[in-house]
Amino acid sequence: MGSLTSDQQMWMTLCLLAAASALFISGKVRSDIVAIGVLTVLLVTGILTPAEALSGFSSPVVIMMIGLFVVGGGIFRTGLAKMASNKLLQLAGTKETRLLIMVMLVTVALGAFVSNTGTVAVLMPIVTSLAMKAGTHPGRLLMPVAFASSLGGTLTLIGTPPNLVIQDALTSSGFGKLSFFSFTPIGLVCVLTGIAAMLWLRRFLPRNKEGSAHEPDSLSSDELVRRYQMMHNLFRVRVNADSPLVGKRLWELDIPARFEVNVIEIRRKLSLKNQFLKTVDQEVAGPESVVQEGDVLYVYGPYKQVRLFAETCGLTMLDRKVEERLPQEGEEASYVTDEVGVAELMLTPYSRLNGLPVSQSRFREKYRVNILGIKRKDQYLLHNLKDVTMRNDDILFIQGKWEDIALLAADQEDVVVIGQPLEESRKVTLDRKAPIAAGVMLLMIVLLVTELIPAVAAIMISACLMVLLGCVRNMEEAYKTVNWSSVVLIGGMIPMSIAIEKTGAANLLSEGLVGFLGDYGPMALLAGIYFATSIMTLFLSNTTCAVLLAPIALSTALQMNLNPYPFLFAVAIGAGMCFAVPFSTPPNAMVMAAGSYKFMHYIKVGLPLQLIIGIVMLLVIPLLWPF
Repeated sequence: MGSLTSDQQMWMTLCLLAAASALFISGKVRSDIVAIGVLTVLLVTGILTPAEALSGFSSPVVIMMIGLFVVGGGIFRTGLAKMASNKLLQLAGTKETRLLIMVMLVTVALGAFVSNTGTVAVLMPIVTSLAMKAGTHPGRLLMPVAFASSLGGTLTLIGTPPNLVIQDALTSSGFGKLSFFSFTPIGLVCVLTGIAAMLWLRRFLPRNKEGSAHEPDSLSSDELVRRYQMMHNLFRVRVNADSPLVGKRLWELDIPARFEVNVIEIRRKLSLKNQFLKTVDQEVAGPESVVQEGDVLYVYGPYKQVRLFAETCGLTMLDRKVEERLPQEGEEASYVTDEVGVAELMLTPYSRLNGLPVSQSRFREKYRVNILGIKRKDQYLLHNLKDVTMRNDDILFIQGKWEDIALLAADQEDVVVIGQPLEESRKVTLDRKAPIAAGVMLLMIVLLVTELIPAVAAIMISACLMVLLGCVRNMEEAYKTVNWSSVVLIGGMIPMSIAIEKTGAANLLSEGLVGFLGDYGPMALLAGIYFATSIMTLFLSNTTCAVLLAPIALSTALQMNLNPYPFLFAVAIGAGMCFAVPFSTPPNAMVMAAGSYKFMHYIKVGLPLQLIIGIVMLLVIPLLWPF
């Protein structure tokens, strides 16, 4: 298979490219499977060596994508995305048009100084959270963000690599250097054209599915708390030094029988000075839990009974706005945190718990969770649960550590947990870590802008810091933040770029097109160079396109005694404006899964946008840089 001639390899590569494009467009085969298939054919036909075929997965772009997914996961998990989206909502409201313009302008501003991949990674979790809060499908905003990141790169010299490539081509031929803002005039036209076009093209983006507003089979943690009206019966008391509870185990105190209330959680201040680290230890209350001085007990029951309990046992009732990390205030009591959660479960028909009172079920001892409520048909039982006899049609509302709820979900002999507790636990934000995540994100942006270290190193350092500083709980969760199908898609298609260049297909296409149009005048030549670059950038990286076409455009312009600037700017802009396929740029691939996009969404939205900007550029470039 490796004995193909050079011409055969070139035509094989072009046929393979056409076949892959047809499969991408059809959508009948997963895009990552197509990419791996293309990679395999290039390898077995001998067009690429094993090292070349696998080079995509060691590419800095792919490594950066993985790191950026982790950084984005940290931004989302700490609630930083939620905070930022709240601010944007305050500025833009919930109107989709204003939101679209707002997120595109923010993306453009950041993309002018940071790589488009880094820009999208920072903004993707924020925009996703913003869309959900505004009741909008994330797909209505994420593709515009990906495209706006490329539009922003046209504003400054460092915005995108092709800008630097054409500067190098010009200076190597004795022309003057471009200034930092040489691209700004044409970039502003690109940005305005892109935003205006997206306002029209958004009609082809995904919308909320019909019926999506119906009640889900499993409610979120916050919805469960509201449904069971738990916050009306949750109180906090602090254990004083002279309390008779100090040093006693809960089973010795028999609090439910004496006071008709339940201690469901104990929070204990830790002796840590660093407020960015965990300062309160949470313990789901069990029979063996020992009460200590200064503990904050979360007590569930009627207010009168809780007050009686506090007065009898030397406890101080806390206002709901008092917070354990003294002296700060402002945090309300909560059933759901990053460690402790709630869930609903049903008894199986053959459960050994059927017919048993709650007090005899030994739920705390066996499962380490508390029963806080029972839903029986349309009735909610919330008090004196110890005397309630459980039935097989009851739905139990429980609280415990997420890990214990997950273990309970795995044991389906007696109970069946409704919903996915592990998935629900990941939705709980680590709000106390938000300042750290913001600091890590700021550090990454500074390193990317200043280029003190390579971009891939800056991003990987930021990803590691997100894990080490607890913005992402652990490496397992970090791996889950990565959209591996996008990584495989990019990693599998990068070798196609190598094959196109290696077999001479790129030179054949570019030289043939430019050579054919050169005889029809400067305007035809400009159009040929721009659209040749625009087409090639669908399959090659924008940097590769610029490197291939910049010298061709320069030499052709000089041979025709024309000003080379408009033709080289056409190369730079054409290489950056790539929207018609998801694998052409990392941002396009990154938003594909999160926005629920199919290949045809890029064709319907990205291709017209690419053509519209191309036509506008052909009209504007000669005005700014005459032939």
